[in-house]
Amino acid sequence: MDSKTNKSAGIRLTVKPKRVSAALVKTGIGAIVLLTVFTLGVNTGNGRIAVGQKSDTTGLPAQLNYSSVNDVYDALKKNYNGKLNESQILDGLKHGIAEATNDPYTEFFTAKEANTFKNDLNNSFSGIGAELGLDTDKNITIISPIAGFPAEKAGLKAKDIIVSIDGKSTQGMTVDKAVTLVRGKEGTTVKLEVVRDKTSPLTISIVRDTIQIPSVTTKTLDGNIGYIQISTFADDTSKLAREAADKFKADGVKGIVLDLRNDPGGYLDSAIDVSSLWVPKGKLIVDERGTGGNDKQYAKGGNVLSDIPTVVLVNAGSASSSEITAGALHDNKEATIIGEKSYGKGVVQQLISFPDGSELKVTVASWYRPNGQNIDHKGITPDQIVKISDEDSKAGTDTQLNAAQSFLSK
Repeated sequence: MDSKTNKSAGIRLTVKPKRVSAALVKTGIGAIVLLTVFTLGVNTGNGRIAVGQKSDTTGLPAQLNYSSVNDVYDALKKNYNGKLNESQILDGLKHGIAEATNDPYTEFFTAKEANTFKNDLNNSFSGIGAELGLDTDKNITIISPIAGFPAEKAGLKAKDIIVSIDGKSTQGMTVDKAVTLVRGKEGTTVKLEVVRDKTSPLTISIVRDTIQIPSVTTKTLDGNIGYIQISTFADDTSKLAREAADKFKADGVKGIVLDLRNDPGGYLDSAIDVSSLWVPKGKLIVDERGTGGNDKQYAKGGNVLSDIPTVVLVNAGSASSSEITAGALHDNKEATIIGEKSYGKGVVQQLISFPDGSELKVTVASWYRPNGQNIDHKGITPDQIVKISDEDSKAGTDTQLNAAQSFLSK
């Protein structure tokens, strides 16, 4: 894949503002940093910020006094020994306004940043199609080339150590930095020097391409148990999850495992659609409480999986829309949760678009589970806590999935 992992939250995607329920942006989840960026949940507005009376909710003035800002600008213009243009200064001011909230989920995006954000949210990016990580000696390593994409076609293999990227040594380099160097414009070439099985370095040139990773993967486990893994709640999630649900229903599976581990979140609407595969129509999925009052979201119907025993897997990388879905299924008695405590992201963002393509992602509400709990900074504690030890990881043993299968086989 070739991008950093973005912890997100739920984003509400509708024709109106897009909402995201919380977002862990650009923090990285787990030891493996995917070469794609998983993003957050958001609500999109009309592109204008109203200026009028003092806000009832914030107490801010109708207009700002820019005299002190101009003082700083004048001093910078007269004394800065470097290159700076007007666009950079204005973008800096806009970024600064968002950062003044001290809210990690309120951010200003330039047009370019906004485009990257949306592509990352939908697992779409330009790169080589591989997962990068660090080995025990902290070397930049290929965790896995993704089948059918440029990295695999060029001959990269799991455990290949990347010695250099376009001639730049990776010694002491972070995975995030390596990902940044590997990613690039579609059609351009990146040259990797790799060491395989302690042999002499190989030079492999790879032409970057657009990588689109489906957000949902499925399979049937031993014992006729259906397995649905959601990597992020993206544009394609609702459709793919529905197709999986219909197939498993037709196949008469004995149980379902919904794997939301390391899923950072995404579009809130997708979380509601997925939850509705289990939760009966009209039952509460999530209650949003914020500047616009209460906004309760209910199941839409079509709950084809409601009579099939279900386990939801979560861990510390499960955030936002993942937590909304897990909480909705659990509190409506449609599933048992197994794994480790989730991240704890209980806020919703709205995306406000501007004419130049830039956007403001701003926290507008907190969300509450059907049982009335807000999980912000608390997370969801599973019904059955199962941890994966270092020994299990090294041996490739998925004790959490095994526990889910055991539970459903009773």
